[in-house]
Amino acid sequence: MKADIIVVGGGASGLMAAYSAGRAAADAGLALQVVVLEKMPRPGRKIMITGKGRCNFTNVKNWNVFSGHVQSKSNFVKSAFYSLDSQGVVDFFEGFGMKTVVERGDRAFPASYHSSDVVDTLVSACHSVGVKIECEAEVAGIEFGDGFKLTMADGTAWICSKLIIATGGLSYPATGSTGDGLRWAADAGHRISQTFPALTALVPKAYKSDSDDPEQKSRKKSTFINRETPLSELGQSLCGIQLKNIQATLFIDGNEAQSEFGDIDFTDGGIEGPIGFQLSRKAVKAMVNGSKATLSLDLKPGVSLTEVTERVKSLWTEIDKDPRSRNVREKERCRILLGKLMPWDLIPGFMAMHPEIITLERRSRTDTKVWINLPTMAKALKDWRFELAGHVGYERAVITAGGISQDEVVAKTMESRIHHGLYFCGEVLDIDADTGGYNLQLAFSTGALAGRSAALSE
Repeated sequence: MKADIIVVGGGASGLMAAYSAGRAAADAGLALQVVVLEKMPRPGRKIMITGKGRCNFTNVKNWNVFSGHVQSKSNFVKSAFYSLDSQGVVDFFEGFGMKTVVERGDRAFPASYHSSDVVDTLVSACHSVGVKIECEAEVAGIEFGDGFKLTMADGTAWICSKLIIATGGLSYPATGSTGDGLRWAADAGHRISQTFPALTALVPKAYKSDSDDPEQKSRKKSTFINRETPLSELGQSLCGIQLKNIQATLFIDGNEAQSEFGDIDFTDGGIEGPIGFQLSRKAVKAMVNGSKATLSLDLKPGVSLTEVTERVKSLWTEIDKDPRSRNVREKERCRILLGKLMPWDLIPGFMAMHPEIITLERRSRTDTKVWINLPTMAKALKDWRFELAGHVGYERAVITAGGISQDEVVAKTMESRIHHGLYFCGEVLDIDADTGGYNLQLAFSTGALAGRSAALSE
């Protein structure tokens, strides 16, 4: 089977690449056959789960602000962004009938909040310019020569003169992203930058039970922790709690590396949520490279330690004077005090990790005095430390960091510097960004540039 341009991968970047190739060819009066080969039963599987099914498909910030959220070298994607910027992506979807809304943080969503609308619009756009989408079409191998020969898993073959690899990274392998493109790029002579999961759950020490999984035990030095590993008693006490408007600071080998203000979630995976994800990239990279990573949560970021200490002492005095507290033991008074300072369901986990708040003074065999260390409590509220044991792997990571080296791809066309006619786009490249619509925008921008370049190059 033959085609002029084949796109391997029917995700965000692949579908946009296919549409852009078809559109550019039609506008130039070229009769080019563009084919998408997608190994899953339906295209856009990862798009479907983006944003918990709501699909934050771009962020409408301008480049000067947007680029600050790109974690890899942002200059590499500057040309791609300007060829299809975030407003251009919004206009594209609205032009094909999908209404959009922009929410807090400049995040754009389909007005229906259904990710299926994003996928359906991309597929319709492809069909409108004659793109053929083949599903359950798994590529088993690629021969790089004068043109390209793709051997399929069913034994058939495709040949083409232009090839766009848009297979994604390693994140959410259940959606089809299993690193095929990275392997083919390496076969073609491309260098692959170190890959690791980004925007993933960070797992504190003692948050998970010891795993009986032989595979996990066999790789004790690995920082990957299976999400399915059961929660410990501590993990169970924290799981499901969301903390809003806190300051989270990442320390790597004792040195402050990054600090973010916002919300975090304690989940069955570990620490997630908006700022948990923001901190995860540096934390994971550090752990993968053998460094020690620690997270500090400041539950009262708006006030100083001195002010928090005075507030704690003042509340303790109020509780002590309250007639209802006369026959209440010190430990229970401590819980009452903490209930005035944090969500009630957070108290068990907080107390379990800060036993030093309660001091037992043994006066005699029968007389023990319980002391509540108020300054220590205040300090814990301002600096709740979580030493990180590891992180959840690719199975639920939002994005893959690392990939095909930027140095070997032409930024203005997304063409390989090694093989003429070979293009890359999306997550298979060494590009990644913060959560908030930035990664899908990069997928659309690089896909659009790769598709148009492939269609118009000789």
